[in-house]
Amino acid sequence: MNKPMRRVSVFCGLLILALLLRVNWVQFVQADELQNDANNRRVNIERYAHPRGDIIVDGEPITGSEEADDPDYRYQRTFTDGEMWAPVTGYSSQAYATSMLEGVHDSILTGDDDRLFFNNTIDMFTGEDQRGGNVVTTLNADAQRAAFEGLGDAKGAVAAINPMTGEVLALASTPSYDPSSFSGNDGDDQEAWQALESDEDKPMLNRALRETYPPGSTFKVVTAAAALEHGAVEDVDTETDTPDPYYLPETNNVELPNLSDTSPCEDADVRTAIQYSCNTVFAKLSDEVGNEQMRETAEEFGFNQEHFVPIRTEASSYPEDNRPQNAQAGIGQASNRATPLQMAMVAGAIANDGTLMQPYMVDQLVAPNLNVIEQHDPEEMSEPLSAENAQMIQSAMETMVEESDAIDTSALGDVRVGGKTGTAQRGENNEEIPYAWFISYAMTDEGSPVAVAVVVEDANVDREDVSGGGLAAPIALDVMEAVLADEDAG
Repeated sequence: MNKPMRRVSVFCGLLILALLLRVNWVQFVQADELQNDANNRRVNIERYAHPRGDIIVDGEPITGSEEADDPDYRYQRTFTDGEMWAPVTGYSSQAYATSMLEGVHDSILTGDDDRLFFNNTIDMFTGEDQRGGNVVTTLNADAQRAAFEGLGDAKGAVAAINPMTGEVLALASTPSYDPSSFSGNDGDDQEAWQALESDEDKPMLNRALRETYPPGSTFKVVTAAAALEHGAVEDVDTETDTPDPYYLPETNNVELPNLSDTSPCEDADVRTAIQYSCNTVFAKLSDEVGNEQMRETAEEFGFNQEHFVPIRTEASSYPEDNRPQNAQAGIGQASNRATPLQMAMVAGAIANDGTLMQPYMVDQLVAPNLNVIEQHDPEEMSEPLSAENAQMIQSAMETMVEESDAIDTSALGDVRVGGKTGTAQRGENNEEIPYAWFISYAMTDEGSPVAVAVVVEDANVDREDVSGGGLAAPIALDVMEAVLADEDAG
C-alpha cells in the first residue's frame, strides 16, 4: 500500500473511531440528560402513551386517565374535584409538564421508575401495555372538603396534620384551579393556562406550602416555648413584670400597644397573655430570651428551612435581627414569616408533648400489581420543648379557647381543644387589611389526632370584621370535627 492510501486509511479509521466514541457517549453518558430534556417531545408522547397511575385518598382515586383526541397523545389526565385537590395533586399536562405530587412522583405514575422494572417486564411478556403505579396519600377526604368549603370565596389556606405521626390530613388553598382545564395540548388548554398565569389572585399558588405570611399572634406560642425553655419564665401562671405601655428596646420611646386598652396585660402571666394576646408581654419575653435563642427555638419548630412532604415547601423565616426587630418578631410581626403548614407544625409539636414529627403526605408507593414498593414510616424531626413545658402551653391554649366567646367547640364532643388566634398587620403603616389566623389542636385520651392552621388572607370583609376567632377559627373547627368523626367511625 502506497503512502497516500495509508494516510486515507488511517484518516477513515479515525473517523470511524470518532463515530463509535460519539455513539457510545450519547447512548451511555448523555442518555439520561437527553431523555429528560424538556425539548425531547418523544419523552412527553411516551408519558401519555398509556394511562397514568393514580393518586389515592381514603382508598379512592382522585385522578384518572381518558383517551385523548390527539394523534400524538393517546391519553389525557383527568381530576376529580380538581379545584379542591389541586394543592395536593398539582397538574399533569401534555403541554405544561407536571407539578406537586404529579411531578414529584411522575416516574411512578408513568411506570418508568426503575423499581417497576419487574412489573414492566412481566407486562412485556404477557403483551400488556405499560402501566403506572399509584401514590397513596395520608390525606383525609372529609377534612379536605371541610377546609376547602370553609375557605369558600376567601383567599387563604388550611393545613392540618396528625401531630402523633406527622401525616398531612388536609391541604387547601384558595382561590384554586382545575388541573383538567389544561391537561391536554390544544388551543383551549393554552387559553386556560394563560388565563391562570395572568390572574392577579394567583390561583396556581399553593398558599398552604409556598406562601409565607406574618404569623401574627399565633407565633406567641413559640415565644412562650422559648421563654419556658430558656428560663425567662418558670411557668405559665407566674407574673412577668411587664409594663403597660411597653416601649421597644433601643428606641426613642416607641410604644408597642396591645389590642385593647382594657386588656389585663400589665404584669400578666403567660396564660393571661395568651388569652388576651398581650403584645407587651411577648415582645418583652422575646427581648429577654434574645434573638439567638429565639431563632434557635424557632428553628427547632422548623423555621429557616425548606421541608419536603414530599412537595417542597417555602422556608418560614425567623431572621437574625436587632433588639427592637426581635421584640416585634416575638409577636409574629417584623420580618417573621410562616407558611400555614409551618404553623400547623407548631401547634402539632405542642399538642404532641413537645415532639415534632416530620410532616409527610405520601404513605405508600404501589406497583400496578398492588405490591408496595415504598412505605413511609413516621419519623421524629425535633423536640422544640420539653413535655412539661408543652403541657403548660397546652393548658394556656385550652384556657384561651374555653374563655373565648367567639369559639364554639361543642360540635367536637368530649375532647380538649387548644388554640391561638392571630391578626397579622401588613402594609406600610398597617394600611392593608390584616390576615386572620387560627392555630389549634384537638386532644383525646389517646393523644392529639389533629392540629390545624388556617390563614384567611382576604375574605372581602371590612377591616373591623377581621379576626382570627371570627374568620379562621370556624374553618379549623370544621376540619377537626371531620377528622374526629373519622376517628370515631374507624
